[in-house]
Amino acid sequence: MKLVARNQKAFFDYEIADELEAGLVLSGAEIKAIRIKQVNISGSYIKPFTKNGQTELWWVGSHFEVNGDQSRTKKLLLHRREIDRLTGKLTGKGYTILPLSLYLSRGVAKLKIGLGSRKSAHDKRETLRQQDIEREIERGLSPKNR
Repeated sequence: MKLVARNQKAFFDYEIADELEAGLVLSGAEIKAIRIKQVNISGSYIKPFTKNGQTELWWVGSHFEVNGDQSRTKKLLLHRREIDRLTGKLTGKGYTILPLSLYLSRGVAKLKIGLGSRKSAHDKRETLRQQDIEREIERGLSPKNR
C-alpha cells in the first residue's frame, strides 16, 4: 500500500465513527496524477445522489494537478449494502461522509472514506493537547536528548 494523500483536516474537525475502502472511476490523467502524488483531497467531500431509485456516492472537490487543475466529480465503487448502510446513517446525528486518505493498492487507486460527526471546539482543544503530549514524549525518547 502506497499512501498518496491524507486528509488531516478531516481527522481534526470530525470524530470518525466508521471507515470503508472504496474504488474510484478515474480518467488516465487522474491516475497519472495519483502515481506522481499531485493530488489534494483536503476540502473535498462525498455526496450521495439518487438516480432511477439507486443511490450512488460521488467524490466532489478533489484536485488533480496534471494537464491543468482537474476537479471533476468521481464516482465511488462500493457494494450496494455498503452504500445503503452509509446513507442510512447520514440521516441521524448529523453525520457526513469524508475522504480520509488516497492510496495505491497493487496498482489500483483506493479511497478510504469515513463516516464522521463534527467535533466541538472543546474536543478540538483536547486533540491539540493530546498531540502536544505525544510530541513531548517523542522528544524525550529520541536518542539526541539522552
